[in-house]
Amino acid sequence: MGIDPSAFILENLGFLVFLGGLALLYIANAHYAEYNVRRIQVLEDEIKEQRWLYMSLQSENMYNGLRSEVVEDVRDNGLRMHRGKPKKLAVPPSK
Repeated sequence: MGIDPSAFILENLGFLVFLGGLALLYIANAHYAEYNVRRIQVLEDEIKEQRWLYMSLQSENMYNGLRSEVVEDVRDNGLRMHRGKPKKLAVPPSK
């Protein structure tokens, strides 16, 4: 007096389909999580690269802004540094 396997499966077919759907959702969720992890790693690498670029440009800008560098750059244009006191210009008031 055993249970008929085909009758048992037919009686619980809805539950088995539900379990199969849950298994598919579980697998899809795992794949989506892995995709997001890989995407985050790529974005982190991109952030590191951009940070290094920013730091190198900032360093270069600070170096080029030094007084000695500016003097050398404008010397080619015929400009030179003024060594005396600055002259004050007086503008008469307008009427």
